[in-house]
Amino acid sequence: MRLRRLLRWRFVGWLAIVALPLAVWAFWLEPASLVVRETRLDLPAWPVECDGLRVALLADLHVGSPFNGRGKLDEIVRRTQEARPDLILLGGDYVIQGVPGGRFVPPEETAAVLGRLKAPLGVWAVLGNHDWWLDGPRVRAALETAGIPVLDDQAKELTRGACHFWLAGISDLWEGKHDVTGTLAGIPPGGPLLVFTHNPDLFVDIPPRVTLTLAGHTHGGQVWLPVLGRPIVPSRYKQRFAIGHIVEQGRHLFVSPGLGTSILPVRFLVPPEISVVRLESHGGSGL
Repeated sequence: MRLRRLLRWRFVGWLAIVALPLAVWAFWLEPASLVVRETRLDLPAWPVECDGLRVALLADLHVGSPFNGRGKLDEIVRRTQEARPDLILLGGDYVIQGVPGGRFVPPEETAAVLGRLKAPLGVWAVLGNHDWWLDGPRVRAALETAGIPVLDDQAKELTRGACHFWLAGISDLWEGKHDVTGTLAGIPPGGPLLVFTHNPDLFVDIPPRVTLTLAGHTHGGQVWLPVLGRPIVPSRYKQRFAIGHIVEQGRHLFVSPGLGTSILPVRFLVPPEISVVRLESHGGSGL
């Protein structure tokens, strides 16, 4: 009996030794970190004239979540500018609701910092579900006052030298109109077309004519466990659209793991990421 009790306590001790550093990593070190990750996508329908175009996708900022306050936002803006993207897309969810240890930051304050972002082909935004849960018109007004157009169910034609393509923003799947057909109706068929939206579940409704869809929302599950995968992904499709480059029936989707945290302030093996996507065509010569 004494030996059994001793072994039990020894097991508890070893468990604590292992669990404590993992908890420190997941609830402090990794949420406080920041990586800039460039992903190269070979897109058959992408024009040679736009080969090498680099798109920075900043998703799920959730400013005010733990270790993700004003100072972190300044760093995100600085490091995004240092990456020198041709185009910057803001993928929604700029605010928080009820994250333990978080502090609400008004969207006007966040937008003022984001207004420092500059790129040759512009800085464009869509709204996420958390923005609507706070006050969608207020968040939109804050961004537009800071000089950032919000493309909720709108499209724009972008040109840089010989590079020409369309950019369409689709409003949030849960809270927006998300009118894919109406948004794309005015775009001439056959041309290169990028779509960005908050929630990647919308990808099932994206037609084959779209060259690439970009989204956020999932946070990459915030936690990735070897063998087990991502226990919680806020998607009806679970891990199908959780993170990274997904190709289905010739259609391309890229999902960023985002920058902040929601529900629980935890990240494990899914660090906050400034996603830079380099779009390459077959046999391209580069911009």
